[in-house]
Amino acid sequence: MGEKKCDTIPLINPSPSSSTQGTASKLQTIGNIIVSIVGTGVLGLPFAFRVAGWLAGSIGVVITGLATFYCMLLLIQCREKLASEEELKETTTYGDLGCRCMGKPGRYLTEFLIFISHCGGSVAYLVFIGQNLASLFKLHGLTIASYIFLLVPIEIALSWIGSLSAFAPFSIFADVSNLWAMAFVVKEDLQQAIGGKFSFRDRKAFTDNLGGLPFAGGMAVYCFEGFGMTLALEQSMRERRKFPKVLAMSFTWIALVYILFGIFGYMAYGDETKDIITLNLPKDWTAIAVQIGLCLGLAFTFPIMVHPVSEIVEGKLKKNIWFEKLRNNDAEDSITRLEKLGIYMGRAVLVIVLAVLASFVPGFGVFVSLVGSSVCALISFVLPVSFHLTLLGSSLSLWQKALDVFVFLCGLLFAAYGTYNTIIGF
Repeated sequence: MGEKKCDTIPLINPSPSSSTQGTASKLQTIGNIIVSIVGTGVLGLPFAFRVAGWLAGSIGVVITGLATFYCMLLLIQCREKLASEEELKETTTYGDLGCRCMGKPGRYLTEFLIFISHCGGSVAYLVFIGQNLASLFKLHGLTIASYIFLLVPIEIALSWIGSLSAFAPFSIFADVSNLWAMAFVVKEDLQQAIGGKFSFRDRKAFTDNLGGLPFAGGMAVYCFEGFGMTLALEQSMRERRKFPKVLAMSFTWIALVYILFGIFGYMAYGDETKDIITLNLPKDWTAIAVQIGLCLGLAFTFPIMVHPVSEIVEGKLKKNIWFEKLRNNDAEDSITRLEKLGIYMGRAVLVIVLAVLASFVPGFGVFVSLVGSSVCALISFVLPVSFHLTLLGSSLSLWQKALDVFVFLCGLLFAAYGTYNTIIGF
């Protein structure tokens, strides 16, 4: 197969050093997988279980986890296929697969979907923070949108920090806050159960509204979405041949935690379960500390979420004629200053645009389900099987082709119906 010429983007194409032998142990890889997948979306799962029913939600999490795991393995198989060809040794990323399979349109499609998914994640961060702050500080005249816009100057300043490594401690803090919040919610749930404050019979196993099923499915897809890191995680492992087993083990534990957390949250609060479970917590100092910790963690990790979006935008801008003219000018120092000013202004505008979008979002749960049903479903299911069929179709057995086609069609139908249902029904 001849090599297609493809443009490069920092988000999609790592530095050459990323192709070196990995050093991560099995335990470190499990930790990296969990950190890459588990995020604030898990705090919306009890609401998804309320919408779908506790048994339907559990089945949905299992199916989503299995499908995501299968498609991640397909990506690795595609990369190995291309790596086995001498002239395509350097092909190691998700974006490269799109380019090799469909040419430049494939790269543009992959970039666009990754761009939209990170924009969606960034908006979800702002909505989450806004809703929690609004529930904590009920100041007269301040809406959720008001709290979101109060964050804008802080997020603009943080987006100007050049090194993402500076945010590493805050990323760890955000992960610890998530775990702390989950543990605290489970404790509250158990107290509700022990105190006899709910009846198990009052909790529905399956929803009466069929529209609730794709809604919960979109939430589950969002919670499992981590495809941008699949190939990087596999490459980082010292014993890469063991990665499928490590991935399977990680997904098993993640799915189990998701199911238990969703069930506990729904059982405790029933029809009163809110789209962010922390909003159901009592207003004591411990619960307030949990919410503030989550908000601080997300506020300082927002630049990490939005950074890939900035890279794509800046990568395109630098190819424009006016940037080229700046570089060709004799006054090199002024070029550097002007170029940096343009980048800083671009990042500021990006944060403002995301904040404006977040101010129109009706709720965290609805938005997360929409992102999961649309762009995450395409990234997680449709693209991987498309790449797999294109690159390895001729060598696949009939049942493998049938399974790929089945996942492809289900992914497309889910993306279409799930998006429509979320927009129209909620």
